[in-house]
Amino acid sequence: MKINYDEACQYGLAVFETLPVKDGQPYWLEAHIQRLSASIAYFNLPLPPSIATDLTAYCHLQQGNKIVKLLISSNNICFTHRPNTYTEEIYQKGFSVTYASTCRNETSPFTFHKTANYGDSILEKRKAHQNGFDEPLFLNTKGYIAEGATTNIFFIKNQTLYTPSLSCGLLPGIVRAYITDTFSAQECLISPNDITQFDECFMTNSVLGIIGVTSCGTYTFPHLNQYTTHIRQKYLIDCTKPFLYKRSY
Repeated sequence: MKINYDEACQYGLAVFETLPVKDGQPYWLEAHIQRLSASIAYFNLPLPPSIATDLTAYCHLQQGNKIVKLLISSNNICFTHRPNTYTEEIYQKGFSVTYASTCRNETSPFTFHKTANYGDSILEKRKAHQNGFDEPLFLNTKGYIAEGATTNIFFIKNQTLYTPSLSCGLLPGIVRAYITDTFSAQECLISPNDITQFDECFMTNSVLGIIGVTSCGTYTFPHLNQYTTHIRQKYLIDCTKPFLYKRSY
C-alpha cells in the first residue's frame, strides 16, 4: 500500500469508517456511507464516485467475523481489515469504565466527525487499560458526560433510556442513532453525580454493537444486562436489515 504524505499524515485531517463484516456481508453499509459522505463534504475532501462500490467489493472479500476500515484523506484512500475479537464472554462480563483526565471539546468540529485526529482517545484508552478498566468516559468542558473513547453511552431507569445530547460534544454514532430512534431514548445533560439514579448502563459502537457497563468510576450499577439484553437481542436482528442514518446537526 502506497501512502501519500498529505494533511492526514501531517495533521490528522482524514475521515474514516469502521464497520463489522460477517462472511462478506457488511452491517449497515449504507448508513456508514451516508455518514462518511457528510464528513467528506464538511472537510472539503474528495469523494470518490465509486467509493460505495469499492467498499462493498472489499467487504465481500472478507470471510468470518472481520472489522473493515476505510480512511479517506486529500490524497489517500485506504482499506484495511482485522479480526473481530469481541467474544460472547466479553459481553457477559460487561465493561468497567473510568473517567478520562482530559475533556471532550464540544466546540470543535472534529468531535462530531470520525476523523484521524484521535490522539486524546488513544492516550486515554491506553491509560484506562493500564489501570484495569475497559473504556474511558469523557466529560465535556462544562462537566457533563459526553462519550467514551470509541463509544456512545446510554443509561436506563425504569426501562427508559437516557443519553447525552449531541451538544455535549460527541460522535453521532450509527448504533446510537438506531437506539435513540428505536427505543425513544431521551437526549439530555447528564453529570457524573446523576448516574447514581440509573439502574443500568450500556455503551455502543458499530464494532461492539451493544455492551453492558458494570461500573462507572466508583459507582456500580445495580443491574447488568437486564433490560440491555432485550435491547441487544433486537439490535442483533435489526443490524442485518437496512437502516437509514440521519445526522441530526
